[in-house]
Amino acid sequence: MQKLNTIDADTLLSTPLPATRFIVNSLLPEGLHLLAGAPKTGKSWLALWICLCVSKGEPMWELPTAQGTVLYLCLEDSYARIQNRLFQITDDAPGALHFANLSGRIGGGLEEQIEHFLEEHPDTILVVIDTLQKIRDILPEANSYAGDYRELSLLKELADRHHIAVLLIHHLRKMNDNDPMNMISGTTALSGVTDSNFVLKRKDRGSPSAELHCTGRDIESRTLELCFRQETHTWELTGPLEGENISTDPELIFLSGSLHELHSFNGTATELSTLLKQRTGDMISPSVLSRRLARYAGDLEKSGIHVSSSRTRESRQLHIACSSCDTSDGNDGKNWD
Repeated sequence: MQKLNTIDADTLLSTPLPATRFIVNSLLPEGLHLLAGAPKTGKSWLALWICLCVSKGEPMWELPTAQGTVLYLCLEDSYARIQNRLFQITDDAPGALHFANLSGRIGGGLEEQIEHFLEEHPDTILVVIDTLQKIRDILPEANSYAGDYRELSLLKELADRHHIAVLLIHHLRKMNDNDPMNMISGTTALSGVTDSNFVLKRKDRGSPSAELHCTGRDIESRTLELCFRQETHTWELTGPLEGENISTDPELIFLSGSLHELHSFNGTATELSTLLKQRTGDMISPSVLSRRLARYAGDLEKSGIHVSSSRTRESRQLHIACSSCDTSDGNDGKNWD
């Protein structure tokens, strides 16, 4: 039997971990996600526009995107229909956006096909599968929960391992519900495995106005007001879009300002604690400093400060690099006067 690989709580609290990568800032992180809507709601138009924004590195609404290669499995459409949709949205479709209208099923070759695409295009950051039902086997009703969980777990493992986002397009139940997430077709295993769930729901049949309900592990739960513009075939944001909260945590402000001044650092927490006291007059114990760096690693990354750690036989080493700082002064990254 293979031994469990564990980490103790003290080490975990003191270890800076990589921040979650967002494909669309504050909305679509790496991981497995579900976008559900009723037939003819416009979810495929929204999915195609997301693909275009990410492949170009252009903002989606007011949200910055990470630029990279995108794979769109348009399994309910012909290339002619996708071409027509592209003509209606843009005159400048990038080479970084790839389409396929045939694929294997989950557990029947799909994962291997995506893996092969990732090998050929290592800068891939987003895979859209339209629709989920096209890549699934028909399961007996009695095993539906177990089947949902098993199949989606395979896709989540792939997304997590490659640090990409996989967005599944899916349908809603016909029965209405006060909680839009309860309208997602299938068992609760679907929303349990996925990292985020989005429900696109028109306010009235035939109305261009809709709401995009968003919830997830790494995003803020919110409802976005949208309107489908027929002339551009895109979803326009018509309500307020709250940006990411700017932290006023004094601990984070202190760390960000102090580390920006240091430019870079390689050494122990004790050495960093002594250095910060010399420069700021504030004393932070090495153990407290390690935990603060671990806690705020993601926020510091957003301001251009990368924090990581490594273990030698003698001690744990901290590594800090400020990408937005000028290090042309010849600083060796450890000793400042």
